[in-house]
Amino acid sequence: MNLDLPLKSRLPGTGLDTTMVNGMRLLLSSATLLTLFIDPESAGKLSKITWLIFSAYTVHSLLLYVLALLGFSLPQDTLLYWLDVAWYGLIVFSSSSHNNLFFLFFFFAILTSSFQRGFEEGARITLASAGLFAATALFGETDAELSRLLLRTTFLLALGYMIAYWGGSAITQRSHLALLRDVSQLSNPRFGVDQTITSVLEKTRSYFHARSCLLVVQDKGSPHWSLRSAVHTGTEVVTTSAILSDEAASPLLAFPAEKIVLYNHPLSGWLPWTGGVRTLDADSGRWLRHDDTAGASLAELLEAHSFISTPLPLRNGTGRLYIVSTTSLSKTDALFLSHIGAQAFPVIENIDLLDRLASQAASREREKIARDLHDTAIQPYIGLRHGLAALRNEALPDNPLLPELEKLILMSGQVIADLRSYARTFKNGQVQSEPELLVALRRQAAQIHEFYGIDITLHIEGDLHINDRLAAEVFQIVNEGMSNIRKHTSARHGAVKLTCVQGALHISIDNECAAAHVPDFLPDSLAERAAALGGSARVTHNTLGNTSVQIEIPI
Repeated sequence: MNLDLPLKSRLPGTGLDTTMVNGMRLLLSSATLLTLFIDPESAGKLSKITWLIFSAYTVHSLLLYVLALLGFSLPQDTLLYWLDVAWYGLIVFSSSSHNNLFFLFFFFAILTSSFQRGFEEGARITLASAGLFAATALFGETDAELSRLLLRTTFLLALGYMIAYWGGSAITQRSHLALLRDVSQLSNPRFGVDQTITSVLEKTRSYFHARSCLLVVQDKGSPHWSLRSAVHTGTEVVTTSAILSDEAASPLLAFPAEKIVLYNHPLSGWLPWTGGVRTLDADSGRWLRHDDTAGASLAELLEAHSFISTPLPLRNGTGRLYIVSTTSLSKTDALFLSHIGAQAFPVIENIDLLDRLASQAASREREKIARDLHDTAIQPYIGLRHGLAALRNEALPDNPLLPELEKLILMSGQVIADLRSYARTFKNGQVQSEPELLVALRRQAAQIHEFYGIDITLHIEGDLHINDRLAAEVFQIVNEGMSNIRKHTSARHGAVKLTCVQGALHISIDNECAAAHVPDFLPDSLAERAAALGGSARVTHNTLGNTSVQIEIPI
């Protein structure tokens, strides 16, 4: 697994670390220069070049520290590490006496590179430091000092490798914790379990720099398997879901149900032991070889160089999580994938359970509303309609209020019809063939057109993949937007457009505007609703004089 830039970018406190490292570099260089003044013999015979090198390195360190304090962007860390190695090589080369301890400065570059960039960069710095120290120190060495040079070079290599290894382990653990935190901080529950699972799959795939992440699950009592995937096509990430039969899912279930599996393609057909399938024995903690046929067949099916798979600790079903990669994966990767499954999916099950409980509670509440709707709502409206009818009958034919009374009677009759329709839907358990959100929005637009004479058209592009909770929030946003057209503008035409594009729901609420200049504004309530869903809102004006409220909600 690569421990370069992508991991460092996830680690907090990078700015503080940079200031501290530059401060330590300045402290070491200043102490070295001070040592030359106090004990010049420690560096052997001093020349102008020696003083120039030590002074220039101190100025270099001071400049980096001041820039870090002022918040200026510094060159890439890797460049600074290699500059340090070059400076230390010059320092060793300019010191005619090799009894000094200036070679220890190489450990500063090894430490900073290892704990900031990981094992690979630390190992490269270690090898370069040892080689440069040996090459520069050989100039002027006598045969009697070669043994000391060999000892110091070996010491630099051995200790540098240990520092690089532990630094890489620290970065790996920090990145592991960062990902576990990310998958634990689940998406807004309004978006439901599907969005949460998709988010976990994509974050896991991205962490391993893999081509795809697969999840195959079967609920208890279900005859089918559910397959979800997050696949990187090279330009974008595509998420898919499908229902599989036992036969179609069998290649993904060819391994022992409770085993963690690691497969790597052998380096060569003549070296089969360099790859194949290995499973983890939980009792002994050892990785044991498994039948390579199933692993090779699955790798060919997935077009993968390697893959890892782990069982999921599900209470109400069974499943496996897969990472499919075009590069080699390690045993550490396989173990960490099992930690991700153990961390994320029990929480997802809890969210699913809470969502079902909420849906059942809502269903019972709807049934109660259906029973009480006639007595508590329909009867008063019927009484109101009768009262309006009686008032109309008593009015003289030339009464100017007759048209308004007729309009009120018609409105109350339509409300009564709607309430009776709702009651029948609740009582008979009827299911809308069209999503309830669209039905409700069309009904609301029709009422605004009939009662206020404002024509609002509704456009839906693509499929709206949102659950009931988010649909309820979207209805409130659009309903408030249409009400704002009626309350705050003189427009007689408007339009509402809903589109799902690239993992986000885009809502556009437009209205015509007769004013030549419209001041900048942002509806506070709509902005707050969008922000509560993790989205944003803005208002735009086009050249035709129309005003548009643009809302984007991640789904």
